[in-house]
Amino acid sequence: MDYSAINAASSSLVTSASTKNATTSEASQDRFLKLLVAQLNNQDPMNPMDNAQMTSQLAQINTVSGIQTLNDTMTSMASQIAALQSLQGSTTIGHEVLTEGSTVSVTDGVGKGAFDLSGNADTVKVEVRNAAGTVLGTVNMGALESGRQSFSWDASQYANAGELSFKVVATNGSTAVTSTALERNKVVSVSNDNNVLNLQLQNGESVAYSAVKAIL
Repeated sequence: MDYSAINAASSSLVTSASTKNATTSEASQDRFLKLLVAQLNNQDPMNPMDNAQMTSQLAQINTVSGIQTLNDTMTSMASQIAALQSLQGSTTIGHEVLTEGSTVSVTDGVGKGAFDLSGNADTVKVEVRNAAGTVLGTVNMGALESGRQSFSWDASQYANAGELSFKVVATNGSTAVTSTALERNKVVSVSNDNNVLNLQLQNGESVAYSAVKAIL
């Protein structure tokens, strides 16, 4: 009997189990057992399958079952994690979050923003600018330590100035200190797309939950 074709078919089941998550463990076992029974029924009585071949076939069905069980478990876990993420994300609705960006958030005439300093600085100032890049005002914050800092600015005179942005200028002696600008936005809704949790913000933008630096 030509075992090469049967062994090739058996090996294809193992490959299929590792790449097709939609196939259940029970279905794979059923197909494999039917193949094994057909092999036994059609074997040469004068040259039957020996114990080593039988053991090899059974080892392959165990491999298939293990892979499919693992795939089913991981699929179930992914669904549960997605549900937990949506529940967690829903708690941010109505709250402000910090994400990377340099837009000044203005509420009741007060502009706000934040930034991360990469190191200590003896002089820090925040320049508030309009869409054309013109500096409308400066917030002198003095000496600050490395880490997250926030600022506020009187924007009551610029209600019609359009979108405002800010730039942080920080130095330590004659050395510039780098910073990462962070903008404040309110979360209005959440969505889960392909197991990725996204937050819809009041300014119309959408950001991944993983991009949120802080919830205020």
